Formats: sequence, structure tokens, C-alpha cells
Amino acid sequence: MNAIIQLLGFLLIGVVIGYVARVVKPGRDKLGFKLTAVLGMAGALVGGVAASLIGKGSITELNFWGFVFAVIAAIALLAFAPVFAGDRK
Repeated sequence: MNAIIQLLGFLLIGVVIGYVARVVKPGRDKLGFKLTAVLGMAGALVGGVAASLIGKGSITELNFWGFVFAVIAAIALLAFAPVFAGDRK
């Protein structure tokens, strides 16, 4: 049961991080909700790992620095998403 709650929390935080990254990132994105959520979750994972590597957080808990790193990672992923999708404009 605890693993299910953690997974749901990760999914929800990923959606929030993806949304925050879209708001912060300048320019217009043509990405849908699903791709934004997936990139937010990937950003949460990358940001959590980065924060834990420099000793500012843990991958298993949400804290200020983990959130900041996650949003930065999600912004970077959003910036490169059109390149990965084949839209190189």
C-alpha cells in the first residue's frame, strides 16, 4: 500500500513540476498534457538524483532543492522535446 501511495505522489508531483516548467520556460510549447506530465516526472527523477548527488536532498523525499533541480531538469527536457520528436524548428 505504501508503494502505491509513493507512486501516486510521484505521478502528482511530476505533473506539477511539468506544469511549473511550462509556465517558467519562455516561448510557446505544442506539447499536450500527457507529454508535459511525462517530462515533469522525468525532471523529478533527474532533479531528485542531482540533488541527492550534491547532498541537498534525497531521491525518496520532496524538499526545496529537489523541487528546484526537478523544475530545472524539466525545463531542459521541455526545451529538447521538439528535437526528440523530430520537430527541429
